[in-house]
Amino acid sequence: MRSYRLIAGVVLGLAFVGYLLWSTLAAQAAECHVCVAFGPGRNCATASAITDKDALRSAQSTACGTLAHGMNDAIACENRPAVSEECKDKGR
Repeated sequence: MRSYRLIAGVVLGLAFVGYLLWSTLAAQAAECHVCVAFGPGRNCATASAITDKDALRSAQSTACGTLAHGMNDAIACENRPAVSEECKDKGR
């Protein structure tokens, strides 16, 4: 009887983890790759989100992370036009 409870618990736990993984990844419908030039450097990053707009903003913020030093630089970098940007639908 105890082994059935253990097996049922493991199966339910795996099902829950699978659902969490699926629901998290299913919401990421757009993926964007952005390159930014700020100061003396240039950096590129990729991000995914529900919309292209959100993915672009997240990728630019990530790319600026290594280029900007301090909050003022981070804001200035994120407000600059990207050198290149490319988005694609993740096939949902």
